Amino acid sequence: MIAVFGPSAAAERRVRVRWPDGSVGVGRVVADGAAVEPCSGTVLEPGPATGPARGWEGVTLLAPVEPTKVVGIGSNYRDHAREMGKPIPTVPKVFLKPSTAVVGPGAPIPLPPGTARVDHEAELGVVIGAVAHRVPAAQAAAVIAGYTVVNDVTARDFQQADGVFARAKGFDGFCPVGPCLAVGLDPAALAVRAWVDGAPRQDGTTAEMVFDVAALVAFVSDIMTLLPGDIIATGTPAGVGPLRAGQVVRVAVEGIGALDSPVVDRDDRAASA
Repeated sequence: MIAVFGPSAAAERRVRVRWPDGSVGVGRVVADGAAVEPCSGTVLEPGPATGPARGWEGVTLLAPVEPTKVVGIGSNYRDHAREMGKPIPTVPKVFLKPSTAVVGPGAPIPLPPGTARVDHEAELGVVIGAVAHRVPAAQAAAVIAGYTVVNDVTARDFQQADGVFARAKGFDGFCPVGPCLAVGLDPAALAVRAWVDGAPRQDGTTAEMVFDVAALVAFVSDIMTLLPGDIIATGTPAGVGPLRAGQVVRVAVEGIGALDSPVVDRDDRAASA
């Protein structure tokens, strides 16, 4: 397990893991990220500790939740809208990523055949904790379980060619999520960053979002019912850029942590090269 945790203002950081014996369980991040405390229950509803805290050796981080859907928000940072040549939206631009795109930290991002440019997009993810149906912005906090990090991987040339987002953003492995669920974090002004092979690519803050978290929960839940574990990916700052096989992309949000993803050619892409 690559060290991806540090000090946090979150009340609690919860993880979903595969333990060394192969079982899948839940833990709390302790000791400023140096250890994990096993607990009962689920990431959304954890129970008491089931054993002493332990180091990360042999522990595999999984995506912290298993959403029925990931709701993406396009052009929600002014600087990113400008770099894409898009107008600043007057209402949130909503799209969906399938649950099958979701992978955890360390899982590869497979580049499919036919695309010449696949980009990283570092984002704050809002994790829903209760059934949310037409929730007013003032009550949004009541249905939010916490926050996570999302890499909204996008085949940019497919997006531009299609004019819609499903193919460009829907491939298996195109939604790394993790490394944890951060509970009790204030999402108003968190740094959102990305690096490729250690070189900085994106460096923004959630304070730059066109629509804040409460507004997004209200808008999306008025369209579709959000279920516990669903994620709203809140958009990305400027600096998105291409990935190629052999690279490692790291995306991070302040107070939550970072997740690293190796980039690989999908087997049929490699075979056709």
